[in-house]
Amino acid sequence: MQGITEWLPISSTAHLRVVPALAGWEDPGAAYTAVIQLGTLLAVLIYFRKELAMAFTGWAASLIHADQRGTPEAKMGWAIFVGTIPIVICGVLFKDAIEGSLRSLYVISVSLIVVGLLMLVAEKFGKQNRRLGDVRIIDGLIVGCCQAVALIPGASRSGSTLVGGLFSGFDRATAAKFSFLLSVPSIFAAGLKEFWSYRDQIMGDQLVPIIVATVVSFIVGYATIAFLLNYLAKRSTAVFVGYRIALACLLLVLLQTGKLDPMQGIEPKTPDVQTQK
Repeated sequence: MQGITEWLPISSTAHLRVVPALAGWEDPGAAYTAVIQLGTLLAVLIYFRKELAMAFTGWAASLIHADQRGTPEAKMGWAIFVGTIPIVICGVLFKDAIEGSLRSLYVISVSLIVVGLLMLVAEKFGKQNRRLGDVRIIDGLIVGCCQAVALIPGASRSGSTLVGGLFSGFDRATAAKFSFLLSVPSIFAAGLKEFWSYRDQIMGDQLVPIIVATVVSFIVGYATIAFLLNYLAKRSTAVFVGYRIALACLLLVLLQTGKLDPMQGIEPKTPDVQTQK
């Protein structure tokens, strides 16, 4: 599920919340999700190794030589750097909400619909005449702010950044590529942070499940990247929009009929006694 939904614009976090909820399992949690994202991150690192290497070397060269700052490689490197800042700031400021109240199935349902509709608007009004070599630093900031929206479960990192890329004038396939490249620093940082924070738990009972999930997400994620780029080069995002809205409507029906609890599987955080004192 992680490998398929991390790169398709349908929200991996939503599916990793919804599937356990429908099955009656406990929510795996934001930390578990962040760690197994390292598998899908590895898929991006291998698939886009040339582009990432050029962006990094161009960015590094621009730090040393001023005349290198205008190269496409340097601009891409700086766009990725600047685009990562919004999600880092928002991730720190809203950490508790992201791991708690925002994982409500009601929030997920609304996010699925809202971002889906924004994808339709972006498809209609985006010029789609720019390519990867046209990336500017301001594009990194715009798409990076959209990436920060993906901290809300159901929004989808791929979906929100695709919206930002389309509104910035990129064609669908290019917007998806930039989304993949921009995801590397934030996923890497989040995965390492959560691994370190929950290392005792992960290295205990959850070690084998996390290893299996990470390996599988890498294999499936790599295949999903190839599929999505090929698909978007020829077709619109309409099928993903339709899927998002259908899933959201199903969730809302199940929630309204009492078949699902909006916070099902999420354990409430125990208040810190020392803090209360």
